[in-house]
Amino acid sequence: MNDTEIYHGKPPLGKRIGAYFAAIPKRFKNFWCSVGRKLKRIPQRIGDRGRYIKNAPKPVKASMGLMGLGQLMQKQIVKGILFLLIFAAYIVYMVLTGGKAMFNFFTLGVVPPNPWLGIKGDNSVVMMLLGTLAFIITGFFIAVHLANIRDAQRTFDFVARGNKTPNFKQSMASMFDKYFYITALVLPVVGVFVFNILPIIFMIFLAFTDYSGQVVLSGALVSWIGFDNFKQLFSVGLMGNTFFKILGWNLLWAIMSTALNYFGGLAIALLLNKKIVKGKKIWRAFPVLAFAVPGFITLLAFKFMFSNQGPINYYIEQLGGTGKLFFGIDSKWSARIIGWLVNAWLSIPSSMLLATGILANLNPDLYEAARIDGASPWTQFIKITLPFVIFATTPVLIGQFMGNFNNFGVFYFLRGGIICDGYFLASDTDLLINWLYSLSIDNKYYSLGAAISIIIFIIAAIISLAVYIKSPSYSKEDMYR
Repeated sequence: MNDTEIYHGKPPLGKRIGAYFAAIPKRFKNFWCSVGRKLKRIPQRIGDRGRYIKNAPKPVKASMGLMGLGQLMQKQIVKGILFLLIFAAYIVYMVLTGGKAMFNFFTLGVVPPNPWLGIKGDNSVVMMLLGTLAFIITGFFIAVHLANIRDAQRTFDFVARGNKTPNFKQSMASMFDKYFYITALVLPVVGVFVFNILPIIFMIFLAFTDYSGQVVLSGALVSWIGFDNFKQLFSVGLMGNTFFKILGWNLLWAIMSTALNYFGGLAIALLLNKKIVKGKKIWRAFPVLAFAVPGFITLLAFKFMFSNQGPINYYIEQLGGTGKLFFGIDSKWSARIIGWLVNAWLSIPSSMLLATGILANLNPDLYEAARIDGASPWTQFIKITLPFVIFATTPVLIGQFMGNFNNFGVFYFLRGGIICDGYFLASDTDLLINWLYSLSIDNKYYSLGAAISIIIFIIAAIISLAVYIKSPSYSKEDMYR
């Protein structure tokens, strides 16, 4: 690619957006066609697995039936005993607690608590948690069992080629050499499943129950209710209207905040990148100092500034005007605009620092070629600077969008506690994350909060993947190398 191709020959943005939406039906059709092709291959794959099991060597078949037996048959005593111990430990766990935990997961208890009669009863939430843990342990056991089968097959093939059966010391050396990546990742993966995946799965399951403060206070058992929480969010009533109004405002907030913060930081970086600007270090220090102050302190300071008795209203009255309720119950757009500005104050410094480092690596020969071709400064910015910066910062830009989409602090500190007419336990500046907090923490609608968190995750994941796949960082990775 030559220098001028960076800023010539690209279709207008409107045409690209139109072409993207015009191609959606074709993509949808191709998706379902690919799903159909995969479904057609399922019987073939099942047949392949059946033939493999039928024709597998005896040690491999033995390992399929009893973990570690194939290793023992091939004189790998220590390894076989270890696999047998894992198998025995899982069986003991399932007999003592695991099987009961899985059964209780589906029932969520049958004996309700009754403090008056001294009946402790079943704890549905604990049962759900222990059942989820039992399923995860079973998943790990299946993974280890498959590894045991592959190990038996690998050892059989190794010996069939005329080699001597590897002893335990050689197998351990292989685990710390050839398969070291597996050994090193075992403990981190287990930790991630226990401390990250388990709470997420538990939260997902919670969205399909009726768990709430009312259920807790009444002493009733938690029940599975399917998709009723999601139906309630998408209903025509007050709950559904609140959800769609907050979702629309949430998307507008995230898009506008990301654009304002990103282009604001880029504008300051471009300005400070000019040679005619003196004292660049001093000018860069001011935004960094604002960024260094903890965010909640800044938010509380702005809340005081725009409060009824704050300095902004004081100077408005001193100039002959009338004080304004910037964060009152009817101050919808004034509160939203202040939220955008405060968020920009907090976020623009980081965007400026990021853009400053990227602009320092931009090839000045590109601008020289553009000037020779007669490109104006605006054309140079649109065709050279902006594509290069976006190419380098797309993952960060997506992260900023997700951070703004789930920005809990801004309106919680500026306007928390307000409930507006036409909203169910929310205000007209609340984002989905604020509404989730209000429902689950303040009002004990735990299952509804879990359902909203799933919707937030789905929306965030779809937008992130769609933007990243369509971005130059993904589709034109070698452009600027």
